[in-house]
Amino acid sequence: MANISYLGPDEISDPRCREWLLESIERGRPGAENQAIRAHNPAIMRSFTLFLKDVAKNGVLEPELRELMRARIATSWEEMFGMEGCHY
Repeated sequence: MANISYLGPDEISDPRCREWLLESIERGRPGAENQAIRAHNPAIMRSFTLFLKDVAKNGVLEPELRELMRARIATSWEEMFGMEGCHY
């Protein structure tokens, strides 16, 4: 299994990436652990974060329905990939 470290806010040189990590720590979305891993590659973090912000702002689904869809997708992974104990 890969061993990828988490970066803390003071370890990130890109100011926007640092801001996005602090925002995710404060809001809990997207997951701070995931953002801390994405921070290793600012281009990946930037594209993921801006995509999520765009979907949240300009998406066609209402936030409540979007959350239901996220939960359904997460629980369907167990069936598709033989994963046990999905976190949702």
